[in-house]
Amino acid sequence: MIGRGAMARVRLVLFALVWASCAWFGSWELNPNNATRMFAALSIVEDHDATIDQWDALTIDKAHFGEHLYLDKAPGMTLMALPAVAALAAASPERSRDFEPKVFGNAPLARFVRLRMRVAAATGPAVLTGIAAVLLFDLALTVTGSGAGALVASLGYALGTPAWGWSTTITGHAVVAALFVIALWAGWRAKDDPRLRYPVVLGASLGWAVVVEYQAVLAGSALALWAAWRIGPRWRVLGVAAMAGVVAMLPLVGYNLFAFGTPMRLGYQGVVGFEGMNRGLFGLGLPDPAVLWEVLFGTRRGLIWVAPVLVMAPLGFARLGDDRGTRELAWVAGAVAAIALLVNAAYVYWDGGNATGPRHALPLVGVAALGIAGYWPGLTRVGRWMAAAVLAGSVAINAAVASAEIFAPPTFAFEIEAVWVRFAASDLRTVASEWFGWTPWAGFGLWLAAAVPAVMWLARRARRIGPGVAGVRRGCA
Repeated sequence: MIGRGAMARVRLVLFALVWASCAWFGSWELNPNNATRMFAALSIVEDHDATIDQWDALTIDKAHFGEHLYLDKAPGMTLMALPAVAALAAASPERSRDFEPKVFGNAPLARFVRLRMRVAAATGPAVLTGIAAVLLFDLALTVTGSGAGALVASLGYALGTPAWGWSTTITGHAVVAALFVIALWAGWRAKDDPRLRYPVVLGASLGWAVVVEYQAVLAGSALALWAAWRIGPRWRVLGVAAMAGVVAMLPLVGYNLFAFGTPMRLGYQGVVGFEGMNRGLFGLGLPDPAVLWEVLFGTRRGLIWVAPVLVMAPLGFARLGDDRGTRELAWVAGAVAAIALLVNAAYVYWDGGNATGPRHALPLVGVAALGIAGYWPGLTRVGRWMAAAVLAGSVAINAAVASAEIFAPPTFAFEIEAVWVRFAASDLRTVASEWFGWTPWAGFGLWLAAAVPAVMWLARRARRIGPGVAGVRRGCA
């Protein structure tokens, strides 16, 4: 058994491992879906407006209103990137206007954008994924009493799914996945703890998730309804959570007023070049069973191929559902996962263009990973070794994804092939290779040399954690 101080060190090392793994690798800075958010941030900081006219040739993801082009996405990730862009603008005289023409192939311009993209990802998505990994560990430990199971669930989510690779970008998928985990943790805590910080975190997480990705309101509603039911008629607590959610959404109103002069406008209303967005509700129709199969099992975008560790999740939720004390967690996590899958299956552009894995379903991976913790305690010794091997395989796959290709082109019939082609060709993006002149493999090797000892240290400590450890509030079989 270990005490509070040792538990704090476990959490700190876990956060550092996940954050550093996300921050160390990078994605292609000029992928249109990624870059359009950065272009809007640069315009806000440098030109004090939200137009992206000057970036027209570099992105197909844009909205047209009046005579100007704008970000066509929810503005949350652009707003999260503003501190990084502003800090670099204060530290350097360079501005995007210094790099002309703004076209593909302009290497100095690409490097300028890359630096801002890397800092924004490291201070935004990577941080939230690290926090969510720690809170998932905490929640899993609380409800199962198994330190090893909690660690497997946490690492399975953060490093065993494409949440890792998407945390190297400033797209919103990994951020929403992290916010759902944070909301689930806060909702669980809010029932028995009188402190108001839990409903504040709950409401703020769900509110900000909508600012990052509008469709998060669908799966997020399941979390909100569950939390309201769990908290019960404690009106002060419910009011605080609701107010925190409203406050978290105010930046959306502020952005709309700043960009468009009206609080009620969505970038999707002016989207250019994607006629499918005019169908249904901004491209959302009825879920297609064939698409749902592709999202889960298809070779081109199937979740199972890039996150095999999640195979254990349904089995774990079945076990959690058999226990009265954890049944509600199994139901709400299952509901969030199901809604995310159905939203992806209902979307006209369901495959996500250039993407590794079903990126529109990614918000499910964090809450789904809780099922891994529920599966672990019932395994035999041999079963645990097999589960650990599946985790190791998932981490290996996603190490290649994060370092080589999170934006797999749709021309590949098997998504892992697109990753392998770049990985085998040493086409890796690491901090050391991009900024310090190291070879790509040397940069990858440095990460490996730090990550493996950290995982081994965590595994040794996790085996000593049980229900009696300080900081574990309740346990169940």
